[in-house]
Amino acid sequence: MLLVTKDQIGDRKLEELGIAKGSTVQSVHFGKDFMSGLKTLVGGELTSYNEMMTDARAIATQRMEADAAAMGADAVVCVRYVSAEVAQGAAEIMCYGTAVRYLDQ
Repeated sequence: MLLVTKDQIGDRKLEELGIAKGSTVQSVHFGKDFMSGLKTLVGGELTSYNEMMTDARAIATQRMEADAAAMGADAVVCVRYVSAEVAQGAAEIMCYGTAVRYLDQ
């Protein structure tokens, strides 16, 4: 399935099917959360959180694709990501866009 951040796919005619979405809430285990807390004292990249967010984006994207496929979509346009902290060390990632079907196949 094609995922794009723009609202059009070339000159293709598209039928809008609705909003496709996927989300997940992820956290790191206590040991990594504790070590990241210590890392904030000296500065630097928090790699365990980077890994968590990368995994969360992949899961949310897969869920959005499945939602779009269930609508019969060929693609999702205007794809966006939103994140929010839901608890200390845990974040929700939501991926959403407009599911579309090609009219000029």
